[in-house]
Amino acid sequence: MSTPQELRYSKEHEWVKVEGGTARIGITHFAQAELGDIVFVELPQVGDEIKRNEPFGSVESVKTVSELYAPISGRVIEVNTELEDSPEFVNESPYENAWMVVIESPEEAEINDLMSAEQYQEMINE
Repeated sequence: MSTPQELRYSKEHEWVKVEGGTARIGITHFAQAELGDIVFVELPQVGDEIKRNEPFGSVESVKTVSELYAPISGRVIEVNTELEDSPEFVNESPYENAWMVVIESPEEAEINDLMSAEQYQEMINE
């Protein structure tokens, strides 16, 4: 199972990729494997504010519906609309094609509170 080193991770299995003044968010390989085949993804709209540790969307699999929890706070400036027609990207490519939202001006303190790849791997191995 891959855990890209350059990303930061939340306890709820979301990943964050800091890209200058923005942050890209998705769910981890571990999360999608636990959920099974993803059949629907619900995401916020551009302009919405998401708040750390609060739901910002959901994913539906053949097994269950799971809320997505914001690993950091910010205003949504981009949404991956491809997931509406191709929710299977979450299973096939959780770190590349299945990013979910991009937010602007992430708080450095919130990013620093997230786990490194090593810490996340330790958590899921427990």
